[in-house]
Amino acid sequence: MNVEFITSVAVITPNVSESRKLYVDALGLPLTAGEGDDYLHSEKVGGSKHFGVWPLAQAAQACFGTPEWPAERPVPQVSIEFEVENEAAVQTAADELRGEGFEVLHDARKEPWGQTVARLQSLEGAVIGMSFAPSMHEE
Repeated sequence: MNVEFITSVAVITPNVSESRKLYVDALGLPLTAGEGDDYLHSEKVGGSKHFGVWPLAQAAQACFGTPEWPAERPVPQVSIEFEVENEAAVQTAADELRGEGFEVLHDARKEPWGQTVARLQSLEGAVIGMSFAPSMHEE
């Protein structure tokens, strides 16, 4: 697999309101959320293509299709996504990781915003995504 860059870093929070106090109010990061969405994010934090504050319920939904994180898994505190060269490479990367003995949480799938991603959980508990986000490749 060929990782081109880090697509995004997002802290995973059980309480967006409390996390907002640090990341938006105290640090002054230009994070916003879409209407009706609690996911705070920005592509305007220097040194990062995308930084976010991801609600735990949304992370659970993305990984397991349910708003509850499974009790048998470590509760993640961060998500890191690595960008590969094209959409097909996402599944190739997931297959390679599986072949190396890693448990893939879900195979490549296209999210409503156009990103294709496959995820696993690291030994440290981080949600790791192999990703192709077309918007990250537009000039």
